[in-house]
Amino acid sequence: MRAPELARPGTEWLNVAEPLSLKALAGRLVLLDFWTFCCINCLHVLATLRQVEEAFPTEVAVIGVHSPKFAAEKDAGNVRQAIARYDIGHPVLHDPEMQVWRDYAVKVWPTLVIVSPDGYVIGQSSGEPDAARLIQTLRRLLEEARRGGHLRPAAIELTAPAPVHGRLSFPGKIKPLSFRGQPAWAIADAGHHQVAVVSDQGRELLRLGSGRPGFADGGIAAACFNSPQGLEAGADRLFVADTGNHAIRAVDLTAGTVTTLAGAGQRGRALLGWEDARDAALASPWDLALAGDRLLFANAGTHQLGQIELTSGLLARLAGDGGEDIVDGHAARARLAQPSGLALSPARDAVFFVDSETSSLRLATLEERPRVGTLVGAGLFEFGHVNGPFPQARLQHPLGLAWRDGGLVVADSYNARLRWVDLAQRSVGDLDEGFLCEDALCLPLAEPAGIAAAGGRLLVSDTNNHRILEYRLSERAYRTWFC
Repeated sequence: MRAPELARPGTEWLNVAEPLSLKALAGRLVLLDFWTFCCINCLHVLATLRQVEEAFPTEVAVIGVHSPKFAAEKDAGNVRQAIARYDIGHPVLHDPEMQVWRDYAVKVWPTLVIVSPDGYVIGQSSGEPDAARLIQTLRRLLEEARRGGHLRPAAIELTAPAPVHGRLSFPGKIKPLSFRGQPAWAIADAGHHQVAVVSDQGRELLRLGSGRPGFADGGIAAACFNSPQGLEAGADRLFVADTGNHAIRAVDLTAGTVTTLAGAGQRGRALLGWEDARDAALASPWDLALAGDRLLFANAGTHQLGQIELTSGLLARLAGDGGEDIVDGHAARARLAQPSGLALSPARDAVFFVDSETSSLRLATLEERPRVGTLVGAGLFEFGHVNGPFPQARLQHPLGLAWRDGGLVVADSYNARLRWVDLAQRSVGDLDEGFLCEDALCLPLAEPAGIAAAGGRLLVSDTNNHRILEYRLSERAYRTWFC
């Protein structure tokens, strides 16, 4: 069919100076990527799109069509932040009311649509594509267009996002550790592809990683990470959820070395039974929690929780069958939806986790026959900012949580709030209501992704503001602690 027009009222074009009509794109094969920035599978597709852009820089016009699921994703400012965070180097059409989505009859995220150089829809595929097969298909279509005289290659002039200045860039999780015998903090500095080690007073002590995105072991100054998100400190090692590399790394701070504990740098399929962790293929591990000699991890890309026995080096699924949903019960048959934050219970007999795509707070027991239960959340499209008893309470794409004084503090990312989950009363409320800001410039929270509790204070990764906030609970005050 004739491709529906892209440039239209009610949409906004990002990464380019002006809207791109199909007429302006004529003469090139157009690859439309229907995505939304909450979706882990959409983020996986970005690596494939980069390969397409490198293979066909002027013959194929890659256009992202941002089709939001969550209310927060309708804000063009948040989309700009996502473009910068994930280093998206092609034009993005922000379609907040999903007009283009409907006109192209798209049903799921992610979906790719191919438009011919003369403006006809000639292909559509849902899910994560095989990169080699997609490039082979595009090469064949380009040859057909060339023989037909329809191909007129041309580059698209892009406008680059403003660079991030500061010591942090889109920080993820923050976790406590002991460094040279003193209490300190590790921060996943995702945008700089590093981990920052910071003193308890907020002074930078050490950087882990070269700062170049890559997948390389070795000394801490030369080793490479790729958008690390999660952290956990053991007695002798700091573990890193190296999300962009689909790997879990181990840092020996005494020896000054980085090694790979699990993952091979490629996106893996659903986790099943026990296997050697070094041979396992993971999918965007997002957070970590240490339960004795078991390292638990949120395998966001396959909607599962995994576990590594550190003594044996074996890895297996803990919970989730790989399907995306909210289904409780026996852990192997339960369904999760992009788990993104973990918090171990004080008794160490269960792990609480947030499932970002169902905007839910759940737990998995750590007994011999583990089970999964849901405290807050009802479905893939049930979200909001609602306080009250568990059945009525709603979150919006939470990413982090921490245990504190008989309850949990949740980084409710897309609501840009901190929420308090009272387990005794089985209710949810706002924790950060009425706090006094002590900064000269008081910015509102912007997609907080990590949170840690320490005595009477909380440290919060204020991700899109590129800083760590310190909340002093007894004083009802907060300030920028590290940026």
